[in-house]
Amino acid sequence: MSSTTPTLLSMCGITKRFPGVVALRDVSIALKRGEVLALMGENGAGKSTLMKILGGAYQPDQGQISLDDQPVIFHGVADAKRHGIALIHQELMLASNLDIAGNIFLGNEQAARTQGTGLVGGSIMRLLPSGRMHRKASELLARVGLAMSPSTPVSRLTAGQMQMVEIAKALALNARIIIMDEPTSSLTLSETRQLFKIINTLRGDGIGIIYISHRMEEVMEIADRITVLRDGRYVGDLETRKTTQNEIVSMMVGRPLSAWFPERPQRSRDDVVLEVSNLHVLGAHAGVSFNAYRGEILGFAGLVGSGRTELMETLFGVRPALGGTMRLEGKPYQPRSPHDAIEHGLFLAPEDRKKHGLVLPMTIAQNISLPDIGNYRPRFAIQRGKEASVALQELNRMRIKAPSIRTRVVNLSGGNQQKVVLGKWLAMEPRILMLDEPTRGIDVGAKAEIYRHMANLADQGITIIMVSSDMEEVLGMSDRIAVMYERRLIGIVPRESASQERVAHMMTVGSAEGAVTQ
Repeated sequence: MSSTTPTLLSMCGITKRFPGVVALRDVSIALKRGEVLALMGENGAGKSTLMKILGGAYQPDQGQISLDDQPVIFHGVADAKRHGIALIHQELMLASNLDIAGNIFLGNEQAARTQGTGLVGGSIMRLLPSGRMHRKASELLARVGLAMSPSTPVSRLTAGQMQMVEIAKALALNARIIIMDEPTSSLTLSETRQLFKIINTLRGDGIGIIYISHRMEEVMEIADRITVLRDGRYVGDLETRKTTQNEIVSMMVGRPLSAWFPERPQRSRDDVVLEVSNLHVLGAHAGVSFNAYRGEILGFAGLVGSGRTELMETLFGVRPALGGTMRLEGKPYQPRSPHDAIEHGLFLAPEDRKKHGLVLPMTIAQNISLPDIGNYRPRFAIQRGKEASVALQELNRMRIKAPSIRTRVVNLSGGNQQKVVLGKWLAMEPRILMLDEPTRGIDVGAKAEIYRHMANLADQGITIIMVSSDMEEVLGMSDRIAVMYERRLIGIVPRESASQERVAHMMTVGSAEGAVTQ
């Protein structure tokens, strides 16, 4: 990025207050034409608030926004869109009952309109010409590399294809600045590569991209520059090619993160807790066999679709096993439901904590007591005192940042929501704790805390089975790494002989290269 490249956006001295809290204090950022700017910071650093101000959802209490060196004031979201600001949310905002073309022009129908009127309900309304709308949608889909008919229902699309539709929708607004919030959180590796190609094309067209992500390796690859926020304040800018991950993390958390992963001694493998023998899972062509030992962290690696989540759901009783046997501490184990698994002390923290791990409108205390509700209601009424006592214990143990145990979980950050998921299971003293993508969408500071909790649990003799798509996480936390490929267990690699190259080769080629099976 040349120093002479014109500045597209500047936000100077932005301050935003909410009752009882200052969310942003004198924050300034700048974006040049054709630049990819990564906005980084822990959950609660102020990234979302700043982007909502840029997107017109909030107005700043102080400060100034300028586009092309001209001061602007956004009175609402529609106003920001008219100025070329497009925000693509982490939770994609598409209407599943409409087709691709309908979604691209939803709220922007004027871009697809032609002359002509029609009477609807006694009033004169302009009709949407579907032919022209589909032609324009086809042009936009070609720009983002999505070879699909504009008449395809959005409900049939993958997450990656939906992401492309969102970008096409932004281009229909003639967006000059596109904000992408955790854009790869639900994408496969190939979909992520396609997204990066599109970002590079947009960059070449002079469109500025603000890229928000907790995935450090992605930021290092795609961003030209990184702006770091901490506790609602601007910390500094870094040129990606001149910085390191450790320097970024240090700026984000305010201290050097000397060890992402806690030191752990090598575990003996003489106390089998779970034996899985020739277990057949729906859709798999072969059985899966492995042992899990007391106090170990057994990591499961594999590409999206390799069958890791399906295996965890079978162990938890969500899916029926089609064959094979399981033994828990030497006794037959055949869960017919999650309740069965819970009764045996085997718990699952699911991949999508918001959909399957928590009841968001409920409080921290209610979520923690929910899976063991019978223990809090011996007769007719829930023992609120006992519920509060256990919830407070987990709030302190997990260091959940919340005003009280009566705080609704929907109001917590992603990292603190994940801690509530862990806390509710720890309150029930698990034998085996399965964690499916335990740090997805969580900032680096919260990740380090989750890792410490995992290590402490293993030290206490709890067996942890972890599914993760983060290679650093798998290598850094696992005592052994089980690699899945096309719903088959290719092999299990001990930590001392694991490397990124070896595990990646097993994940993508399906070759065990001498890995053990137990």
